[in-house]
Amino acid sequence: MAVLRTGLVALSMMALASGAQAEAGRIEERTLPYAPLPADLKAVDEIIKAPLSDDFVAKTYTAPDGRTVPYRLLAPAAVAAQPMAAKLPLVVVLHGSGSIGQDNAGQMTGFAKAWALPDLRRRFPAYVVVPQVDARSADYALGADGLPASHPGATLPAVLALVDDLAGRLPVDPARIYVVGFSMGASAALDALVAKPGRFAAAVAFSSVPPERAQAPGVATVPTLQVHGDQDTENPYAPDHAWAEAVAAAGGAPVFVRYQGMEHRVPPDMILAPGWREWLFAQRLTPAVPPRP
Repeated sequence: MAVLRTGLVALSMMALASGAQAEAGRIEERTLPYAPLPADLKAVDEIIKAPLSDDFVAKTYTAPDGRTVPYRLLAPAAVAAQPMAAKLPLVVVLHGSGSIGQDNAGQMTGFAKAWALPDLRRRFPAYVVVPQVDARSADYALGADGLPASHPGATLPAVLALVDDLAGRLPVDPARIYVVGFSMGASAALDALVAKPGRFAAAVAFSSVPPERAQAPGVATVPTLQVHGDQDTENPYAPDHAWAEAVAAAGGAPVFVRYQGMEHRVPPDMILAPGWREWLFAQRLTPAVPPRP
């Protein structure tokens, strides 16, 4: 398997910027050229074409609202060797609108399948859940600032109920539940922060339409990493950056990666890159401190 190189050095530095270390009230910006190497593209193509790993076990969940959610669950490779008391992160991977369905396979894009690769699975032991929705998880409308904004779709409550169910049944560290997504799934990931405060320790959103900017203060303390191409004509770049600005204005410390010349996609050099995963796994919920009497 080829090693993805483009932007990897810069991205690996994000591991140094944990939520506690990042400077509140400003955006930590990265600008990278979209120039994937042929070896990068070949490696990603191999992942996409590879058979779905049996380690991603097919399951089904019925939510309290009656909606059925097919999903795939990847357990840590060394789970049998973990002490019974060990609790590991839960990573929720949300798909784009092109994967809407109920076959429990369409959501398994290269972005999702990469978590089962031996090196990544070893370096980032976690439970990884990839739900599939049969209708939109995020819907879009113009926000108060005239830019597109997202709000939870009909299926997001069932997905959030699935997360709660898994967190209650698996040896999951409640302080290390993460949500990541692409396109509609990235929008839903940010909407999930608003809908379920205190549940997620961090979010990574690739090419999202973010929530209404007025909602940013309520989630400003949640570390977020947003990645967007400045030539994206499907989910425009401007509202995503406006969300990061609103989060920073509310005292947050978002990380924003801009890919120059990239259209609507997950950059190939990030599908396998450990840098953003290192950043993600460094985040942890901190218990709320009760007010002093």
